[in-house]
Amino acid sequence: MPRLLSPDDVANFRERLCQAAEHLFAEHGPEAVTMRQLAADLRCSPMTPYRYFKDKDEILAAVRAAAFNRFSDALETAFQTGAGGDPLARPQAVVRAYVDFALSEPHAYRLMFDLMQPGEAAYPNLVRAGDRARTAMTEHLRGLLRAQGSEAEVQLRGHIYWSAIHGVLMLHLAGKLAPGVAVTPLIEATMKSVHRGVAAG
Repeated sequence: MPRLLSPDDVANFRERLCQAAEHLFAEHGPEAVTMRQLAADLRCSPMTPYRYFKDKDEILAAVRAAAFNRFSDALETAFQTGAGGDPLARPQAVVRAYVDFALSEPHAYRLMFDLMQPGEAAYPNLVRAGDRARTAMTEHLRGLLRAQGSEAEVQLRGHIYWSAIHGVLMLHLAGKLAPGVAVTPLIEATMKSVHRGVAAG
């Protein structure tokens, strides 16, 4: 008979399973990963993961929700600590946090933004985490746009920032940048152009 698991036991194993799954999903694609592979990576029986998750889709949703929340934590912290006299201080701090997350956690970043998971609405934690991330990527512009009298454009301007950063990062992560083009200077040049456009209104 399996031993009774404490809440800490469950939480710890779920976290270990999600960490293993994140790397396998990012490297091989969710379709190519099996529950048996996940169990083998954790050195447990093939049935053990089913004690914690209904199926692979639920694991993928949990992995992506956790990644979105780590990402949002980073952006929200940057927003809180990036205040200053310069109205662009907060947007610039949030952009730096965004780039740092993508470069330090490329597996998580790919699963967050390079994947459309069927039936996402069935996973409320994932929906909430995704909504939180979208807010963190746009709301940092509200103060700047309020000063310009164009606060209604927060969503649009925020998506301009997001699109510019994401495009450069995905080219870098896919190894598609031309030889001699480094990601950091390219992002800096791209964001200077975006900042000028937003500041100009």
